[in-house]
Amino acid sequence: MPARGRPAVHGFGPLTGIGDEAAPGADGQLTALRRLGWTTVELRNVDGTALADLSPAAFGALARRLSDDGVTVTAVASRIGNWSRPVTGDLGQDLAELDVLAERCAVLGCRLVRIMSYPNDGLPEREWADRVLARTAVLADRAERAGLLLVHENCAGWAGDRADRALRLLRAVDSPALRLLFDTGNGVPYGYDAPAMLRDLAPYVAHVHIKDAVRLPDGSTAYTLPGEGGAGVAECLRILAAHGYGGALSLEPHLAVRPHEGLTRAGEDAVDLFVRAGHALAALLSPERAPA
Repeated sequence: MPARGRPAVHGFGPLTGIGDEAAPGADGQLTALRRLGWTTVELRNVDGTALADLSPAAFGALARRLSDDGVTVTAVASRIGNWSRPVTGDLGQDLAELDVLAERCAVLGCRLVRIMSYPNDGLPEREWADRVLARTAVLADRAERAGLLLVHENCAGWAGDRADRALRLLRAVDSPALRLLFDTGNGVPYGYDAPAMLRDLAPYVAHVHIKDAVRLPDGSTAYTLPGEGGAGVAECLRILAAHGYGGALSLEPHLAVRPHEGLTRAGEDAVDLFVRAGHALAALLSPERAPA
């Protein structure tokens, strides 16, 4: 019988993580990966700049550096539909970002692009839903033509905190280029039970973010090492394993970087915090994968 909180589950893909949660620049991000023994990364920002906004020269240097270090890219965390882009904003901004990412993902050998489903901006509920469904269909069509897979995260937006809406989004768009990204820690700040949601969504999950958190008495959220909070990370891992999920587990611990709170640049201790979180994740998976 496995120890409490440590499910003996196997069959997941590689352990990876959002690099800028460990350090702003490529050097620090790769240092964190090396310390963990990981060879894949999820890209979001480099030196404070989103992947799609890097100059061609900066992106080329990044791609070469990753290749030279033997590091592959498992996913890209885009800003499409996220907490900073309400549903009343310019869809052209998201389409332009997707076009750039399509070119850059081709270079990186990566297909997965994280999206969200647009926070509301004062619209009636039905109009908000209609706009989200229409926008996501346009994005999925373009992604399919580019050979990408959009993965919608249970975070900001119309379908972020309700399983029924996430399933409606999938049904309405009806595209092989749209699946789900499940973040184990988002239920705490958004006020829902993550394992309960995942039981409905697991068959459609193509990517996973790992974080953990607790709700404080004042209603705010404090982020913890995986397995030490109240998000049900171990239970989520069991549910994913039971459904045969074989994709990556991508660490997004929010211990040093929380973009939605304005904390966008990792400090000096961020690499150590990221490595500690990575070790905690490995320990959750099985004793054999935990660090010595």
